[in-house]
Amino acid sequence: MSNRLKCLWIPAFSAIIVIAFALILIIPDSRMAFQGVSDMHPYIMGFIKFGLLATVGELLSTSLRAKKWSAPVYVPARILIWGIIGVWITYMMKIFPNGVSALMGLGLLPGGDIVFLRALFTSMTMNLTFGPTFMAVHKCTDKWLELKAQKKGKVGLKNIITGIDWYGFVTFTLFKTVPLFWIPAHTVTFLLPSSYQVIMAASLSVALGIFLSLKK
Repeated sequence: MSNRLKCLWIPAFSAIIVIAFALILIIPDSRMAFQGVSDMHPYIMGFIKFGLLATVGELLSTSLRAKKWSAPVYVPARILIWGIIGVWITYMMKIFPNGVSALMGLGLLPGGDIVFLRALFTSMTMNLTFGPTFMAVHKCTDKWLELKAQKKGKVGLKNIITGIDWYGFVTFTLFKTVPLFWIPAHTVTFLLPSSYQVIMAASLSVALGIFLSLKK
């Protein structure tokens, strides 16, 4: 069987995941059920949303970069890592809106009850503090899987850290994608009902994967 046929699972998997989430959110009854389950089990749903949607983003990113259907190494491990990150992000997406709302209520941030400013301040605070940490951790897990696939002996923390292009990470990821993509995108995210914020954040990873592939 050719490599081309072997990789047909990538568009099939991606299409199934995207269409399934789209149908769940479009159909009123399933949307209400989805919202109820997300409210009752936010961390489990955060794991599922990020584990699936962010992995689709990586599959599309890798395929666009290779100009053919292609998957990154250790896809099951990536689903697990994204799922854990999803739990982490779900937790942080509860902390930052409540913290910003409290500061606005105390007059320590301007805007009073203006919803847009609350969303903007929340997005800025999250992306200028938690954002770089999360992206650096994900960069390290990516490099760990990459080195593990190369089978160059034991993969230590030093190998991971020295193998990352930190200059590119800072100059492009932090200085360009954070102000130009993440802050505006998450401002929109925090204008949504809380039940949909995590899935919106996970969906953005699909868009960012495509964007980064085109940049590279």
